[in-house]
Amino acid sequence: MVEAGAIVIGFTELIDLAAERTGGRALLASDEFFAEKENLLKPGRGVFIEGKYTDRGKWMDGWESRRKRTPGNDWCIIRLGLPGIVRGATVDTNHFKGNAPESVSIDACEAGPNTPGGELAEQAEWRALLPRTKVEPHFENKIEVTSAARCTHLRLNIFPDGGVARFRAFGEVIPDWKSILARGEPIDLIAVEHGGQPMGCSDAFFSEPRNLIMPGRSECMGDGWETKRRRGPGYDWVVIRLGRRGSIDRILLDTNHFKGNYPDTCTIEVCDAPNATEALLRPDAAGGPAWRELLPRTKLNAHEERSLDRELLDTSPVTHLRLNIHPDGGVSRLRVFGRPAGGDHA
Repeated sequence: MVEAGAIVIGFTELIDLAAERTGGRALLASDEFFAEKENLLKPGRGVFIEGKYTDRGKWMDGWESRRKRTPGNDWCIIRLGLPGIVRGATVDTNHFKGNAPESVSIDACEAGPNTPGGELAEQAEWRALLPRTKVEPHFENKIEVTSAARCTHLRLNIFPDGGVARFRAFGEVIPDWKSILARGEPIDLIAVEHGGQPMGCSDAFFSEPRNLIMPGRSECMGDGWETKRRRGPGYDWVVIRLGRRGSIDRILLDTNHFKGNYPDTCTIEVCDAPNATEALLRPDAAGGPAWRELLPRTKLNAHEERSLDRELLDTSPVTHLRLNIHPDGGVSRLRVFGRPAGGDHA
């Protein structure tokens, strides 16, 4: 067994493939006597309410099975909202102090999006993704996964029983490009469902840049990318890798909910650098790719969705985009509509 704590955790900057907000669903569990499996994929880390009980026992914000009195272990089958390659998992036992599992393992398979949980449990060709690994109670256990295969479903196994507050499966989105390209329509080239991925930013004090590429409009100010107040010269920026190399025809920039803290202006730069590393994509990197201006400096407004197309300067194929906000502030969503070019971003 792998001891908890001896794990690399850089994978948490990737996309949570299992998140409820992008379509992740807990389909079937061996047991959910004390707390429902659906809690596993909810946002946050789970809460604890002193003195709150149900007719089955203490109310818990997570998935919790009864105490096992027979051989075996408990499990939960999860359909990923975003199929892809899993690079790491978080098994958060927050508030589960005397009732957490002793260890966990994860299996993976590839199946149709509408395959019932019972069919998956009985017939799916599961492969080991994570060997049995020790986890700590009341702790955000972050565990690296070595994987190279695309999957659509996961099975979280807990040994022998107990409770898990939240489960995250971080990795790289691998869309069904054959179906997407067959439609022949413009797509959002940086959308999370198409494999868009933030590659670095100047600051994410209040909220992270991954929110920029999430589905739908933001629900609140925290559901966007917001930097702290800049007290010196300069500006803030975020670099996003397109899900697939393509030509950009239209930009949609949304400052929804940002009313007293939206950026004054913005610019957008692009580059065609399939093999560029995160370090080389920084604005101050020596020997980095040649960035060119796509959107000249443009005035922004509070709480507004702006569509920009005639303003775009160069629409030849690119692999990366950099949004610069002057001097600081918050943006809720960024959409980059265009057509995929030949080849991939890698």
